[in-house]
Amino acid sequence: MSKELSYLEAIREALLEEMRRDPKVFVLGEDVGAYGGAFGVTQGLYDEFGEMRVIDTPISESAIVGVSIGAALRGYRPVAEMQFADFISCAFDQIVNQAATLRYRYGGRASVPIVVRAPSGGNVGGGLYHSQNPEAWFIHRPGLKVVAPSTAYDAKGLLKAAIRDDNPVIYFEHKYLYRRAKGPVPEGDEIVPIGVAATRREGNDATLLTYGAMVAPSLEAADRLSKEGVEVDVIDLRTLLPYDKAAIFASLEKTNRVLVVHEDVKTLGIGSEISAVIMEERFDTLDAPVMRVTYPDTHPPFSHVLEGANLPNADKITGALRRLAAY
Repeated sequence: MSKELSYLEAIREALLEEMRRDPKVFVLGEDVGAYGGAFGVTQGLYDEFGEMRVIDTPISESAIVGVSIGAALRGYRPVAEMQFADFISCAFDQIVNQAATLRYRYGGRASVPIVVRAPSGGNVGGGLYHSQNPEAWFIHRPGLKVVAPSTAYDAKGLLKAAIRDDNPVIYFEHKYLYRRAKGPVPEGDEIVPIGVAATRREGNDATLLTYGAMVAPSLEAADRLSKEGVEVDVIDLRTLLPYDKAAIFASLEKTNRVLVVHEDVKTLGIGSEISAVIMEERFDTLDAPVMRVTYPDTHPPFSHVLEGANLPNADKITGALRRLAAY
């Protein structure tokens, strides 16, 4: 059985189900309690579980993650909310120097099962401090897992998987998708495994790799190319660390051409890493250079018009696919 849920509702349902299933799961963050969170994701949790499991915190991301790490070491499974992913930088030390390294430092005798929820992304007119895509900071760090769902189905299934994982997981949920991405979500205990990509569209002429809010415009671009006789394999990575290299290579073997699309800036985004790995390990398979469509190396403006000019969209992706197919 499944029901139609928004991306936001799917996240909330995952939290509710996991908190009911395991009394060691709790939620903490700024305004997550009676207020229900800045975006309403945690509405209703406080009423059911109370202030000891839905904890309002001071405005200190470092403290939120630090408390989560300590609780995890005592056997709990905290889900920490960063009100905006931009401010995850305030907790950078706790995440990359503490959470990511503890299992290694203790020789495997300790685990840090925390989830850091990070509402990310633009196209909402949020400007400098409320629109960033900081995922590349964390895919660089051994010891972390990083996920970025694009659908309501995956938003629920990946969050449940993240909560049950014994490693720290950074869970990037795109703000633009909260109430726009809707779809069937299974009732009950459906898990989306971390580290497994999903093929959203089959094609033999080019591979398009993407994730998060860029899946929808990528599929639109692929549909346009189909009308021109070019069939595009659209792969939703879903997990950014560890990403599904096998799925990427399997698609590349069919198509011999790759385009990477992400909303993060171009320099040292995940597209850079994927391009390098393909060059090192599958160079002989390529019939064209790996191409990228990304946000430019600049800050998010407040202006909707300027932001729209910066964001990757179906037109830009379509143009890149044409160039790739014609190479």
